[in-house]
Amino acid sequence: MDTPVNPADQALAQLRQDFQGHRIWRATRYDGKLGDWVATLHDPRAGVEPTVIRNSAEELRKALTIELNRVTKRTTGQRSRWDRW
Repeated sequence: MDTPVNPADQALAQLRQDFQGHRIWRATRYDGKLGDWVATLHDPRAGVEPTVIRNSAEELRKALTIELNRVTKRTTGQRSRWDRW
């Protein structure tokens, strides 16, 4: 008998695998159900913002990719569109 796999669990596992510099988890809503997708930075080489919160796994993936690009630009000395000065 095959056990059904929850697509949200698969997405969470894939995000954790792809973005190991962050702790990735699901927030709990006021009613006890799963809510927003959250990534907390644990390795400064993986991003700039300490916490990234999005409504879906796809949105979080895009945001974490941007974070990785931001830190890559910062370490290579190239200016990015996120630079303020």
